[in-house]
Amino acid sequence: MRAAALYSAAGTLLLTTLAAAPAGHTLDAGRAVPGVPGAAEARGTAVAVARARARGIDFGACSRADIPAAPGTVRCGTVSVPLDYAHPDGAQIKLTVSRAEATRKDPRDSKRRVPRQGALVYNPGGPGASSMIFPLIGNVPQWKQVAAAYDLVGYAPRGVGRSAPLSCEDPRRLATTPSAAPVHPSEAYKRERIARAKAYARGCARRSGSGLRHYTSLNNARDLDVLRAALGEDRLTFVGASYGTYFGALYATMFPSHVRRMVLDAPVNPDPQNIWYRSNLDQSAAFEQRWTDFKDWVARHDDAYGLGNTAGKVQRGYDTARERLARKAADGKVGPGQLQATFLSAGYYDDDWPSRAAALSAYLKGDPKPLVRLATAGAQDPAARAAAENSDAVYTAVECNDAPWPTDWRTWDRDNTRLARVAPFETWDNAWLNLPCAYWPAPRQKPLDVRTGPGELPPVLILAAERDAAAPYTGALEMNRRLAGSVLVTERDAGTHGIAGGANACVNGRFWAYLLDGRVPGRHASCAPHQEPRPATPAGKGTR
Repeated sequence: MRAAALYSAAGTLLLTTLAAAPAGHTLDAGRAVPGVPGAAEARGTAVAVARARARGIDFGACSRADIPAAPGTVRCGTVSVPLDYAHPDGAQIKLTVSRAEATRKDPRDSKRRVPRQGALVYNPGGPGASSMIFPLIGNVPQWKQVAAAYDLVGYAPRGVGRSAPLSCEDPRRLATTPSAAPVHPSEAYKRERIARAKAYARGCARRSGSGLRHYTSLNNARDLDVLRAALGEDRLTFVGASYGTYFGALYATMFPSHVRRMVLDAPVNPDPQNIWYRSNLDQSAAFEQRWTDFKDWVARHDDAYGLGNTAGKVQRGYDTARERLARKAADGKVGPGQLQATFLSAGYYDDDWPSRAAALSAYLKGDPKPLVRLATAGAQDPAARAAAENSDAVYTAVECNDAPWPTDWRTWDRDNTRLARVAPFETWDNAWLNLPCAYWPAPRQKPLDVRTGPGELPPVLILAAERDAAAPYTGALEMNRRLAGSVLVTERDAGTHGIAGGANACVNGRFWAYLLDGRVPGRHASCAPHQEPRPATPAGKGTR
């Protein structure tokens, strides 16, 4: 997965889950699961869980590094976890945690107290994303009932932010100059990218040291159980989006008796054969479909953007912009690579369609300023660049560590050349992002076979948009098959990546009912798509 899934709640806050355990019961470290490393990790998890339960979390004021301008209702702390669960008395790392305690006030009746349902922990995906700002979502009107019933808990997973941060290169050296993004790269360009991938992998080992191997999805699942214990919860209520659904499913497989409620939003395909090389190929293919959806929408609004009344004409306009930028970067900063990165977000969120279409239209009519603003947002901010470098490092480390990858460049070249013939929009850009995994210096793990049997879990709620590009819908179907008793809610003919708490009232009704009352549909549910975005004010077709 390339980017974290983000909630868009009421358009105001972006954030890109049954049988009770006996009181005082010490929960074990999880059942023996084929594919999970040996008993040492299980024993180490039990030790870490017991320590976290005893110590708890000392919450205090949040630093600006944790949450800028955090209100007093949001408090921050840390929880210690072993770097290596096989050696729980060895090196420890601290994960930063944020929390807003349940308000206990019914938003419909301020005099009525709401029973507390425990902590609700959220992970937005990545790998490499933090949910430290998640407790702020309690200020959004449609979330107030959840905020009344639950402590809203966010955290930075291992490697992210101030949680033992990973780094693979000096953020000051990140490219701020225009970059290329050839749809069909030359042999010379391929050799250049191979050299860059090898250098990046070496940089990860040099800057992160011997601990690099311990940044994995299995350890993210173990960390989640330690966090649960530190919060004083016998069972976990968890909402995971995008990549968060993968280690949420690992958690459900490893610790089924520790699950209270779990929402998996925009699920990735957990089939071990898909983790992660095939998953990224599937993603690139799905982005082509979503890119077509965007072009069709722009063509339907030719009166607003003047980019043509067919998807083909819109594509020709985009190709023209890419060719012009290859000859001369916009404002000396935006080349084809920056154009590609800017329009990739249109594959994630249709809320971004109007701004991207308007920027392309303006650029082709001689005004590069809207495109430059979108493409360079945050590029000159040292803190933003450091955060981006950190996120990329964690993404790379986790995906490379999690599973075997092809180590022969010819395999990558064959598969991506073939795919780029039918899905040129994202294929090679995605390949370059993941290519360091071909030359990775740390050992690769065997992916866990995610699977639970009847009665092992409470019902898990799975939410998916049918045309999601970042997490293709086949992943939701596979997740549903593997987690016995799970229920799938589908938003038809829509492709926003992450739909819980978003624009679809039908989806939200099922989401809130599950979190607040534990109710799931009696069978899989289907929701009509949310309304498409409205175009910008018509500006005339102009000349292109």
